[in-house]
Amino acid sequence: MRWSGQAINTVEPQALPGLARLNNLVRSVQTPEFAGITFHEILAKTALNKIPGSVAALPYGYTINPYRGCSHACVYCFARQTHTYLDLDAGKDFDAQLVVKVNVAEVLAKELARPSWGRHPVALGTNTDPYQRAEGRYSLMPGIIEALVGSGTPFSILTKGSLLRRDLPALKEASKRVSIDLALSIAVFDDELQQSVEPGTPTTKARLATVSAVREAGLHCSVFLMPILPYLTDTKAHLDEALRQVKASGATTVLYTALHLRPGAKEWFFSWLSHAHPELVDQYARMYYGKNSYAPKEYRSWLAARMQPLIRAHGLLRGTDDPLASGVRGAAIGMSRSADGERVAHRPIIREELAPELGLRALGESFGGGQPTLF
Repeated sequence: MRWSGQAINTVEPQALPGLARLNNLVRSVQTPEFAGITFHEILAKTALNKIPGSVAALPYGYTINPYRGCSHACVYCFARQTHTYLDLDAGKDFDAQLVVKVNVAEVLAKELARPSWGRHPVALGTNTDPYQRAEGRYSLMPGIIEALVGSGTPFSILTKGSLLRRDLPALKEASKRVSIDLALSIAVFDDELQQSVEPGTPTTKARLATVSAVREAGLHCSVFLMPILPYLTDTKAHLDEALRQVKASGATTVLYTALHLRPGAKEWFFSWLSHAHPELVDQYARMYYGKNSYAPKEYRSWLAARMQPLIRAHGLLRGTDDPLASGVRGAAIGMSRSADGERVAHRPIIREELAPELGLRALGESFGGGQPTLF
């Protein structure tokens, strides 16, 4: 790295207590190219995170997170609470104190080379985005893709990052050997609102162009139209225009769900809402009261009744997986391998926009309900 001159003393406040205790922290780095962001480079002990109960609840068994924290800075991001396990806060620290697993590809290759590895489906993008801006500097994904393909492991990638286009040649070649699912998360089709609620992400136009690039490369691509924000992006006009643009991009499948707010994300979202749209605070407070993370069942049913005719009208296919689990249902994630190497289909988690308790409970065990595998 040419950042060697930018290293800072990791026992200073910038490193923060949780990171200072780690015995695998290499250094902390700041650079003018990423003003306001500190990268904490660590040597990962593991790369694969096993999802508890995944065979029954989720269509994939393992995840990979090359980064912790995310400069996309989406105010609603459900993964914010995971930062508190490092004594970092779920708000600004999640956006600006980023953990980088600099050796993740090497560790992954060793894990996948074990005789016991069953080539189970692996998902990337379930916690933080593997194609956030830092990937342009660290280039961890090419090594990860190479390791997965070399072991015959099917995988999916969900991203908001247009940097995915850099790796399309490798992904196209990889698709000849293993099943791959790709998806872009594109939630807001109003430029001003998009930059307010997702200030660190590429524009909606740039992400739609990435979908088109994926399709031009001969690969399938889903769009995750999520979260749909009550009173902000749930009008018929907004959804109709969104689906029109999704269809025009060449996307093969669309998945959607209403905003859900877990602890950590809820507080940060309401802080944003009170400044950006104070007139909506009371309505949101009634919808997401107390410990309730989901929009009311009545709202989700209303949203389904609005969305389903629009999806049909635009000639799009609706995904059958649980959007909240962030996994793409398709050839890769819908299949795993048994001990004898046979491909085994997983069942869908939900079929309507109602509370997916089963899937979220399993996901919560990994990301929110207890101490997750951090490194």
